[in-house]
Amino acid sequence: MNNTSTKLLFLLSGLCFLALAVALVSQHMFGMRPCAWCVLQRLMLIAVGVGCLVAGIAAKLRINVIAKLLTLLSALLAASGIWAAWHQYSVASLSFSCDQTLADRIMTQSGLESQFPSLFGIYATCMDARVELLGIEYALWGMGLFAVCVLALLYVLFKKPARTF
Repeated sequence: MNNTSTKLLFLLSGLCFLALAVALVSQHMFGMRPCAWCVLQRLMLIAVGVGCLVAGIAAKLRINVIAKLLTLLSALLAASGIWAAWHQYSVASLSFSCDQTLADRIMTQSGLESQFPSLFGIYATCMDARVELLGIEYALWGMGLFAVCVLALLYVLFKKPARTF
């Protein structure tokens, strides 16, 4: 991997953690309570952010096989994030309850909801968690961020190395 790819991995990691910070500020300072799909996407943001960070470190250390594998894994997780955000926007947010949905089961059965309630606590139904930022629903912001991550990670994976003479 070249220097541009490494920088892009670090940038994506920072972007994921910045988005997580915005979600936490929205929740804890402005009272926007998250639903199960919201906190599942938080988990995916953390996973993509950590994956990109470790891939960037591996690329910097020239452990390219590990860097490529983590980049691929991060791209797959980001693609899953697109699906989760789409599902939240088009299905879950139109339902009165997201109790016992896939997101609810993952978060409660993993124990994350009870172990880290300030980060992964489920405090609203999907319908109640339908909130906008700058006129755009949070789920769509999340979908856009995950899409940017997928595109950038695919670029990193398939960028041909520069030819040197």
